[in-house]
Amino acid sequence: MSDSVRRGKPSKIDGLPKAVKKRLNEMLRDKQHSQAEILEEINRLILDAGLDEEATISRSGLSRHAQKHEQLAASMRETQAATAALVNELGDAPMGETSKMILELNRTMLFRVSRQQLLKLQENEDVDVGMIKEVMLAIQRLEATATKVHQREKEIRQAFAEEAAAAAEQTAIQAGLTSEGAQQIKNQILGIA
Repeated sequence: MSDSVRRGKPSKIDGLPKAVKKRLNEMLRDKQHSQAEILEEINRLILDAGLDEEATISRSGLSRHAQKHEQLAASMRETQAATAALVNELGDAPMGETSKMILELNRTMLFRVSRQQLLKLQENEDVDVGMIKEVMLAIQRLEATATKVHQREKEIRQAFAEEAAAAAEQTAIQAGLTSEGAQQIKNQILGIA
């Protein structure tokens, strides 16, 4: 089976030699170069690599690539900022709360990846079926982890309630309550009717 649902025409930038594409992305990240400077240097590198004039990129092609590059960079900055905020916020938070926040962050990232693939499909671009399979597997694992975290949290609460009930029963007996009265207090704490 093919790795894509639709086969669009690949951009010239996708077909560039790795070294040229790496330099292009470095220049875009650097922010010191104008698009005209980038276009000039990249086209020179393309010709120096032995490719013909048809392999050179256009202003519009560079602009489209720069926009995609910036969207990806903005998304990464946003994710890094959210992660830093979570780390600062959580500090000494209980493990259950930390796990819930991490799970939610991962759900958000998986949603974004899925949305990107949907947008590609709507724009008649290649859809990475392998990526979709990975996302589905990640979602399955994420939800299994969420179930385990929830179950562990319930177990911790139950253990705490049992300890509190036993202590309350002991205190009630020491305070002079009957065994029946102490048992009623214990049952209320444990949620037993």
